Amino acid sequence: MGFWKSWFNPSGSTLTNGLSPLDTPDKTGLNQFTGQILREQVIGNSRICFTTDRDIDLFELEELCDAVGWARRPLRKVKKAIQFSFLVVSMWELRGSKRRLIGFSRATSDHAFNATIWDVVIHPDFQGKGLGKTLMQQIIKKLRSEDISNITLFADAHVVDFYQRLGFLSDPEGIKGMFWYPD
Repeated sequence: MGFWKSWFNPSGSTLTNGLSPLDTPDKTGLNQFTGQILREQVIGNSRICFTTDRDIDLFELEELCDAVGWARRPLRKVKKAIQFSFLVVSMWELRGSKRRLIGFSRATSDHAFNATIWDVVIHPDFQGKGLGKTLMQQIIKKLRSEDISNITLFADAHVVDFYQRLGFLSDPEGIKGMFWYPD
């Protein structure tokens, strides 16, 4: 019960600046989240919040994916993918009481040994500021806290170096991935 309780009870969360989670004044915007607050930091005039909140507007997520040039996917399938993911970590820009989705990632898992990270996306306005690295660190930290030891992902060629700098290896044991696609 403890595992599931931690997903639905944000009281166990902590912020990096020492504020209590979700009990902060309304002006921070943190009370808008139902998931666990993993981290908060300030960049310029914005507060950046990393959370396990799954209450994500699918149209806002689609806009984020459009901003980086990803192909559109049926929203009903995106909703299902989020619903059945082991972990969702999203990143939000908070300005006053307004929030904007600026980053997203999710992981599927067998709940014991393996997890695969999917759909890592950072809004172009926030790329190059270390936030992608922080997003990945948060999802890896959360997976490791659940005793998941084998974490994989699929990467487009132009981001392989980014993931390698985070410690990911290409085919570490010479295993070749295999794929099946419908005709």
